[in-house]
Amino acid sequence: MQLRVPASQAIAAAPARPAARPGALLTLLVMALALLLAQGLPLRAQGGLAPATFADLVEKVSGAVVNITTSTTVATRSGPRPQVPPGSPFEEFFRDFLDRQQGEPQSRRSQALGSGFVISEDGFIVTNNHVIEGADEIRVEFYGGGEMVARVIGTDPKTDIAVLKVDSDRPLPFVAFGDSDAARVGDWVMAIGNPLGQGFSVSVGIISARGRALQGTYDDYIQTDAAINRGNSGGPLFNMAGEVIGVNTAILSPTGGSIGIGFAMSSAVVTKVVDQLRAFGETRRGWLGVRIQDVTPDIAESLGLEKVAGALVTDVPAGPAAEAGMRAGDVILSFDGFEVADTRDLVRRVADAEVGATVRVVVFREGGTQTLRVTLGRRELAEGEPTPSAAQPAPEPAEQTMLGITVTGLTPELRAQLDLPAGVEGLVVTAVDEASEAFAKGLRSGDVITEAGQQRVTRAADLRARIDEAREAGRRSLLLLVRRAGEPRFVALAVD
Repeated sequence: MQLRVPASQAIAAAPARPAARPGALLTLLVMALALLLAQGLPLRAQGGLAPATFADLVEKVSGAVVNITTSTTVATRSGPRPQVPPGSPFEEFFRDFLDRQQGEPQSRRSQALGSGFVISEDGFIVTNNHVIEGADEIRVEFYGGGEMVARVIGTDPKTDIAVLKVDSDRPLPFVAFGDSDAARVGDWVMAIGNPLGQGFSVSVGIISARGRALQGTYDDYIQTDAAINRGNSGGPLFNMAGEVIGVNTAILSPTGGSIGIGFAMSSAVVTKVVDQLRAFGETRRGWLGVRIQDVTPDIAESLGLEKVAGALVTDVPAGPAAEAGMRAGDVILSFDGFEVADTRDLVRRVADAEVGATVRVVVFREGGTQTLRVTLGRRELAEGEPTPSAAQPAPEPAEQTMLGITVTGLTPELRAQLDLPAGVEGLVVTAVDEASEAFAKGLRSGDVITEAGQQRVTRAADLRARIDEAREAGRRSLLLLVRRAGEPRFVALAVD
C-alpha cells in the first residue's frame, strides 16, 4: 500500500537539506554555461552580443553589395621590328609591310574588378576611385542577379572615393552609413566584396586599430584583420548593426595577399565626400592658406605654451589667413570653436568647414592669444592656381637605384605597357635586387610607387629626398604606397 502525500505537503514532509556549498554553486554555473555553448546560443559580452552566426546579418545586407567590372581602352605600341639581314630577298617585303603599319594606332581592352555598395534605392553606389579610374565602361553585378551599366557621378582621388549611379525601374536594396567614431578596437566587423574575382564573398574579423593615417592628408583608416584581398576594394565594412562604417581600400602585405592587415576609410570621412559628390559632382573643401607643422615639446617650451598642442604656422602665402592677419610663427590653438590637437586635426577640420564661411581662429602669438576672423577659400581652386615658374632642375639619370630597387619616371611608353590610366603618377620599378628587403617584401619590376612618406613622388629625386628626410628625422623605415594592377598596398622599407 502506497502513501500519497499532496504536493503542498510534500515540501514540508521532505527532510531538510544542507545549504549548497560555494563550490557546488560554481560547478552549476559552469555546467549551465557549457549547456548554452552546446546549444549555440549567443552569449552577452561587454558592449553587445557575440553572435553564434553571421548568417542573418549577411542575408540582411548582401543585396546592397555589388561586384564592379570596368573596361578600359589601352593604347599599345607595336612590337619590335624584325631584323632582316641586308640583301635578303625578304628585306623589301618586310620594309613595305612595316611602312604600311607605321603610324596606325593600336589598342586593346583591359578589365579590372572591384566591389561597391548601394546607398539609396534610386541607385547611387559608392566604391573606390582607383576601381573605376580611367574606365570607358563600368558594369555592376547584383547579389540577387542582374547586371547594369553605371555612370560616374563624381570622384575624389584624395580619399580614393567615387560615387556611381545606375538607373533602375524598381527600388534597389541599399545600406546606410553608421558612425565610425563610435566603433571601438575589438568590435566585430564584416567585409563583403569580390576578392580575386571570386564573386560575393564574406569575411569577418575585428577592428584592430583606428585613426590610421597612411596615404594622404584626409585619411582616417580603420584597420581590421577581416580578410581583404584584391577585388575587395570599394566594398563595405559593416558593424554588427548592418551599417557601413568603412570602405575597404588597401592592404599591408609583403606578398600581395591578405595577412590580416587591411584598411577601410572610415565613414566619418566617406559620408562627407559622398554628400558633396552627390550634390556637386566634386568636392568643395575649405582652405585656410597656411603651411604648418606639429608643435614639439621643445617648440612648446621655447614659445611658452602650457601644453604640446596646436599647429605651428611656418608660412602664410597670399590667401584667407594672410588677409585675416595671420603670421608665420603663430600657433593655431582653436579653429571654429574646436581645440586643435595637431596639424592633422587642423587640416581635417578646415577641409570639413564650409567654403566661404567666416570662422574664428585663436592663435598664440608673443606670449598671448589673439582671435582672428578668417573667411575660408576653396582648396580645390587654390591648388589649381598656377605657381611662379622655378628654374628647371637639371635632368636626372633615366634610372636610379636606392633601397634595393631601381626606379624611373613614368613615361607614356611605360604607361601603355603597364595599362595605367592617365591619372596615375609615380615611379616605375624596373628592377629589384633579389638580396634586398624590398624583394623579400614583394616588390617586383612593374610596380608603381606613387607615394613615399605620405608624399607624392614622380621623380627619383623625390624618393631620394623622402629617404633623406626619414633619416634626418631619426626614423628607421619609410612607408611606400605601391600600386600593382591598379591595387594599392603599403610597404615599409628600412632606410638605415
